[in-house]
Amino acid sequence: MIYINRKAFIRTTSLATAGAIIKPGIFPSSSFEHKIKAIAFDAFPIFDPRPIFKKVNELFPEKGKHIVETWQTKLFSYQWLRAAGNKYKNFWDISRDALDFAFLQASENASNDEKDLIMSGYETINVWPDVIPTLQQLKEQNLKICFLSNMTAKMLRRGIQNASANNHFDVVISTDEKQTYKPSPSAYQMGVDHLGLGKKEILFVPFAGWDMAGAKWFGYPTYWVNRLDAPSEQLDAEPDGTSNSLSSLAGFIHNYNK
Repeated sequence: MIYINRKAFIRTTSLATAGAIIKPGIFPSSSFEHKIKAIAFDAFPIFDPRPIFKKVNELFPEKGKHIVETWQTKLFSYQWLRAAGNKYKNFWDISRDALDFAFLQASENASNDEKDLIMSGYETINVWPDVIPTLQQLKEQNLKICFLSNMTAKMLRRGIQNASANNHFDVVISTDEKQTYKPSPSAYQMGVDHLGLGKKEILFVPFAGWDMAGAKWFGYPTYWVNRLDAPSEQLDAEPDGTSNSLSSLAGFIHNYNK
């Protein structure tokens, strides 16, 4: 099932009912002025990070949950702080810095070998179960498919290789190329530049609510894959569609492009 935000609901039905749920196929073809020609994915609607965090819990069962939560928080705050302070480091290096901090905060004396083992999870990362069938459906719609991610290009390509999904991606775009991070507008602009399309022709598919908001601020239509069923960020931005999996994405685009 696809959830359409309130503004889209009012626009397509002229009914002022908030929080409506629209099933695929019932909104008219005139709902949107531009057709989607390409899909730009963040990394984590595609890649499943749970085995990485599971390894932390296996190695440090008493404090693993706390370490993972701190690691995740610092991973993203370090990106934004370094971007704002013009002190760039790439995603891999920041992830290691954030992991170091998480162990310090937990007063857990992890060895370098243990940290290396945890970080190696990025090198073996694979996709969620619904990814390959969805990518095949999108290809059948003749859509360009790319990543637009804060991960390094090397990390993204490794994940694609692990999933044997090389034929499903047309472009790999890493913000590392511009030494910046989403939600900077210059990061989202990379999708426009690489694909040679207008903003409204590129559907951005994020994992996190803040990334959805950043993409909407930039001008992309968005489909939020909210796999963790997280609450909506209060950032004055709503997705054009949302689900907790990729299974409805192809149907959403089909209806969007009618």
